[in-house]
Amino acid sequence: MSRLKEFEVRPDPDDPRLSRAVPGIDHEGKRVETAVVTERPLTLFLNAREIVTMMTIGDHPDLLAVGYLLNQNMLRADDHITAIDYADEIDTVVVRTERQTNYEEKLRKKVRTSGCAQGTVFGDLMEEFDKIELDRKARIRTSWLYALTKKINMEPSLYLKAGAIHGCVLCQKDKPLVYMEDVGRHNAVDKIAGYMFLNGVSPEDKIFYTTGRLTSEMVIKAVKMRIPILVSRSGFTAWGVELANKAGLTLIGRARGKRFVSLSGNDRIVFDTDLSNVADESSTYARKGGLPEPAD
Repeated sequence: MSRLKEFEVRPDPDDPRLSRAVPGIDHEGKRVETAVVTERPLTLFLNAREIVTMMTIGDHPDLLAVGYLLNQNMLRADDHITAIDYADEIDTVVVRTERQTNYEEKLRKKVRTSGCAQGTVFGDLMEEFDKIELDRKARIRTSWLYALTKKINMEPSLYLKAGAIHGCVLCQKDKPLVYMEDVGRHNAVDKIAGYMFLNGVSPEDKIFYTTGRLTSEMVIKAVKMRIPILVSRSGFTAWGVELANKAGLTLIGRARGKRFVSLSGNDRIVFDTDLSNVADESSTYARKGGLPEPAD
């Protein structure tokens, strides 16, 4: 495929389907109106089998469906998708494949994880996890990291407009490429996985950025996608760190302004920045989101 440009895919905070204004009162009892994100059910079918109903903001249902199936090991990298049918009026998406899958066995092995709402993985994912080798030659320069966090924070997003949402970004060097948002971080990850699969995007030289916590689920999904570097604004869970070290994943958290902490895969980090030239994160772009506006 052709080379991806910066923000090849980006949020559209002005899409009327993704948020709506709701009246209320503030701490002083004054009438305000604030933007809130929407939630819609999306029922996913794989061929003739109903798999799951997810709560999502409703954009990119095709990417979400394919990414979910990939990350749950219900689609393989060599599966051929013959069609993706989305019916907006009944909130249903059907992924059709040439080869029938063994989803019944996988559904029996389902295990609950730390993701919000519908976040799940299946038992055999951990068996595959142990066999995946991430690219040891991949690198992240601190200059790329600082450029990425600044660009992502300044990009208009539903998070900044309404809050209560997670963002994930596929990056290469200092370029954000594919930026997805959703009410659950696992949904945002799955949309990117679906985009990569359907567009033939290779993972070996990529960096994955998320606004959410670095949990076991986030680490498992990054490794499953074979992306060697995972970065977050937020903190870590102990099992997330343990799994990252086991897989050789570079795990960078608390990345805000000039500050960050790396707890795994530190050998991939190239320190090429004079910190005296890096500003702390401006409060203007701090990702607070959802600030109420006075009602007319």
